[in-house]
Amino acid sequence: MECRARCGACCIAPSINSPIPGMPHGKPAGMPCVQLDDEYRCRLFGKPERPTFCASLRPTMEMCGSSREDAMHGLSSLEAMTRPE
Repeated sequence: MECRARCGACCIAPSINSPIPGMPHGKPAGMPCVQLDDEYRCRLFGKPERPTFCASLRPTMEMCGSSREDAMHGLSSLEAMTRPE
């Protein structure tokens, strides 16, 4: 499966705890990454400064579903289920 055009759910829904260029403390869940462009593409894709967490994400039907809305819902639910108490 390839990334869905104009989706960006994996750059918005999850929290990222490692530094991101422009976000030295990472980002909270639900906030778009500053590296997400107007077409919902990562400006750091394929670059060494891309966080390891981001590079580890691979589009799958389980993660992405059949629409951007499915992906946002699924990733937001996963984020909530794995949030430390």
